[in-house]
Amino acid sequence: MARKIEPDCRQCRREGRKLFLKGERCTTKKCAMERRPVIPGQHGASRKRVTEYGLQLREKQKVKRMYGILEKQFRKYYDEAVRQKGVTGENMLSLIERRLDNVIYRMGIGASRAECRQIVNHGQITVNGKTVSIASYIVKVGDVISIKENKRDLEMFKQLKGMKIVMPKWLEFDTETLTGKILANPERADIDTDIKEQLIVEFYSR
Repeated sequence: MARKIEPDCRQCRREGRKLFLKGERCTTKKCAMERRPVIPGQHGASRKRVTEYGLQLREKQKVKRMYGILEKQFRKYYDEAVRQKGVTGENMLSLIERRLDNVIYRMGIGASRAECRQIVNHGQITVNGKTVSIASYIVKVGDVISIKENKRDLEMFKQLKGMKIVMPKWLEFDTETLTGKILANPERADIDTDIKEQLIVEFYSR
């Protein structure tokens, strides 16, 4: 199975911005973007000229790395967005946001998307009462997301009790019952990340 092997901090440096791939570390002075905010490689600091194609490519790579998605799957999201009614770029972001690993990240269950992906893969999350261990599972409006009963005594989940978590308006999560719900499909205004989705559409439309 394909997997990412490039160090997380190197990915942030390549994209020239924090992708928050390592959770809390990204908010400290240990973050690579704080210590060495230049493109990796011997001549990273001297690379300046970027073509239109280069801008489109970098935007695509940035979003892929931010959400932890490989190329084949990312292209599938784009193709599905093209088939849907509405604006292609916004449809694509809505699909990606509704991935189960991203949803529980938005609910504050894990510190990073990578950690949330691992939580899902280990079968610690249920959707509508059934265990789902596929991180790319697309949730729907009305779905109830919970931490499995026999996993709630784990320290990482016990720490959630009583916490106040800021999350998008299309989601809700009760830290007492460790249960959340999908209230609506995410709209473009609900996605606060700095993404120029039109560049990605232009890249795949060439």
